[in-house]
Amino acid sequence: MTQKRATPTVWRRRVGAQLRRWREPVMKSGAAADAMGWDATRLSRIERGLYRVSGDEVRELCAKLGVEDLAAVEEVAKVAEEPPGTGWWAPYTGRIAPNYLDFIELEHEAETIRIHHQVIIPGPLQTAGYAREIISRAPTAPTKRRAEMLVHIRIARQAVLTREENPVQLHALVPEAALHARFESSAIMRDQIRKLLDASEMPNVELQVLPLTTHPSYVSNGPATLLTFRHPWLPVASVDNQLGGTHTEDATHLELLATEFDHFASVALPADKTRDLLHEFLEGPYT
Repeated sequence: MTQKRATPTVWRRRVGAQLRRWREPVMKSGAAADAMGWDATRLSRIERGLYRVSGDEVRELCAKLGVEDLAAVEEVAKVAEEPPGTGWWAPYTGRIAPNYLDFIELEHEAETIRIHHQVIIPGPLQTAGYAREIISRAPTAPTKRRAEMLVHIRIARQAVLTREENPVQLHALVPEAALHARFESSAIMRDQIRKLLDASEMPNVELQVLPLTTHPSYVSNGPATLLTFRHPWLPVASVDNQLGGTHTEDATHLELLATEFDHFASVALPADKTRDLLHEFLEGPYT
C-alpha cells in the first residue's frame, strides 16, 4: 500500500512528536516499526509529521508501547484523524510565512494565552484601524492589498476570545507607552482604547498595563506569547519576529519566559487600576 504524504502542518508534527515521546523511553524505532509491520522510514516520517497516521494506528502503536494514559491516546488519535487544510486560515497557505501559519493553528487550539509586547498593543486586542496603521506604516510595509490581507488575518484570529465553546483565557500585558501613540486620526486610538476597556470586562480576559515608570529591564526583551493546550500537548512559547515568530516546546525556554512574564505581571497595574487608566486616556487627549 502506498503511504500518502500529509501536509506537515504544525499539528501533524505535534502528533508525530508526541508518538516519539511515548516510544523513545520504551522501544527503539526499528522494533516499533517491526511491531506495526512498517519499515523504519515510514515510522520516522510519521514522527516528523511527513506521513499521515490514522487514529486506529495511533491506538495500535500506543497499545504496543504500553501507554496507559488512554485519554491522552484518544486526544492524539483524534487530532491525527483531522484532515489538513480545513481551518479558516487554509487559504493563506503559501501567502504568509510558514511560522506565522503555524502560530495561527497553535493559537486556535490554545486553552490559555499569555502575551506581552514592549511597544504596541498586543495583536489579540487590536482594532482593525490600529492594526492597519501598524502594518501599513511600517518601514518595510507591504503593498496595500497585502496589508489588508494581514489586517483581516489579525482580526480573524481574535475569534478565539469570543467563540461559544471554550473561549481562550487571555492574560495580556499592555505597555502604557502604546497608549501615547499618535496617528493622523485621533479616532484610531480612541476606538482602540474602547476596545481595551471592553476586553477588560470579559470574564476570560485579564488585562494589565505596564506603567511608564516600570524599570526598563522589564521591557527590554522582545514580545513573547505563551500558549497552553489540553492534555497531553506540551505548552509552546513564541517569540515574535518579522518571519512569523520562533516557536519552542523546550522546557527550559518555557520556564524562563513564563518566569519573565510573571515578573512583568507583578509590576503591572492590577485590572481595576488598568481600567481607571484607560478611562483617563479616553477622557483626555482622544476625546
